[in-house]
Amino acid sequence: MLKSVPFYSALNKPFLLLGGERELMVLAMLISFLVGYVNPSLVNVVIGIVLWVAMSILLRMMAKVDPIMSKIYRRYIKYKKYYRAVASAAA
Repeated sequence: MLKSVPFYSALNKPFLLLGGERELMVLAMLISFLVGYVNPSLVNVVIGIVLWVAMSILLRMMAKVDPIMSKIYRRYIKYKKYYRAVASAAA
């Protein structure tokens, strides 16, 4: 008889902010805020709001595909193109 152990899903949920990755959403907020704050004219404020809405929609779409996509991509770009089958002592 196998013992059943409950697995609580709250312990395995990714850290999302407004539906997107937390770090990227905060960066998007900062960029859009700075666009409107550096030169506070009506045009720049509207550009900042439009920029925020566009980036938040894209980040939410990205988080629906994979909630930790940016972390996986950062790890992926560190990989080499080719790994030798035999390790050498000099490398």
